[in-house]
Amino acid sequence: MLIKLAWRNLWRQKRRTLLTACALSLALILSLVMRSTQEGSYANNIENNARFSTGLIQLQHPEFAETQSIDDLLPQSDAFIDIAKQLPDVERVLPRIESFSLAAAADKSKGVMVLGVMPELEDDYSGIASKLVAGEFLKQDDKQVLIGQGLAEYFELDVGDEIVLYGQGYRGQTAAGLYTIKGILHFPISGLDNQLVYMPLPLAQTLFSTDKQVTAWVLHTRELSQIEQTVNQLQQAYTEQAQSLGFKGQVNVRDWKALSPEMAQQIAMDKAGGIFMMYLLYGVVGFGLFATILMMTLERQREFGVMLATGLLRPKLLALVMLESSFISLLGIVFGLLVATPILVWFNLHPIQLTGETAQLMLDMGWEPIIPMMLAPWLFIDQILIVLVLMLLCLIYPLWRVYHLDLVTALKGGDHAH
Repeated sequence: MLIKLAWRNLWRQKRRTLLTACALSLALILSLVMRSTQEGSYANNIENNARFSTGLIQLQHPEFAETQSIDDLLPQSDAFIDIAKQLPDVERVLPRIESFSLAAAADKSKGVMVLGVMPELEDDYSGIASKLVAGEFLKQDDKQVLIGQGLAEYFELDVGDEIVLYGQGYRGQTAAGLYTIKGILHFPISGLDNQLVYMPLPLAQTLFSTDKQVTAWVLHTRELSQIEQTVNQLQQAYTEQAQSLGFKGQVNVRDWKALSPEMAQQIAMDKAGGIFMMYLLYGVVGFGLFATILMMTLERQREFGVMLATGLLRPKLLALVMLESSFISLLGIVFGLLVATPILVWFNLHPIQLTGETAQLMLDMGWEPIIPMMLAPWLFIDQILIVLVLMLLCLIYPLWRVYHLDLVTALKGGDHAH
């Protein structure tokens, strides 16, 4: 009965009801598009950074994060990595050797990052072969290397030319070698393009004299949102099982935030600004919703007085006001979702490609020049909950007025009703 009565009351003032619902739906649409764009961009750049650089999670020697030393290694054994593979959220595992060397060609030299990888696994993970602009991709038994296009231009090298790598190997041994360039890669991120040297993992182990050891195991998870839980599970699993496998000491499990703190800080700052703007938008709309609900109560003082005088219980009157406000909010939510969902689906499937100076600026920052949108249930749930909480806040004062409504003065109506 109350539901039917509340629904009918809404349409006594159709224009006001529709305007308020449309204002709510507009705020919902704008907030959903903004948050979806933000989270989509974050996820895209985290994935890109992970696939081309650090991975989402790395297993490292406890001291490697500080020392970056080739002496702090982990075993490259099935028994060691099977602990991680047993976790359901771990999708991929890749062994890597990462170290710095001095690269030289002709009369030029430059510090570079040498990345020893399993070529087939790495290509399957990051699609690195698609970045080739010249030459051929590596095979596991190759004695050649790939370099970034920016590095090749710096040294004025081409496919078939040679490059010298010189650095420090395991336990103070000299790491030096002369390598033929098999291919040249182009990365959209300039920091990678100007300093990366790829070589097969066995060749890197020979260069740095590490035997069957690696500086890191790179892990990729199925769900980005489950990384924190996976990190805790890995830490617990290796604490309990590593010593039984003959590995002395702890394993340091680091997620992308620890591996790329600058990106994590950028994302946190940008997200804070976006959330502030979202709440500011809802605050403006909230005043309109509050005014509508308050008007719905103040202009119906006599009506409420009559209803109470004829036997309607005060809690039911409060419930009636709440139902009317809930219907307005639900109308706004439904309208908003009907408009926002197709927009989000379209741009999720067809991300916006940036060009020109904006694209170049994003590349310089280490971000891919696209604007994707994320489709995730929690984004929709968050916005719906914000609208409902906003409605509850707007109801506090009107409900207080109705609860303390004096029957006699209400029946008099007009300015005599307080």
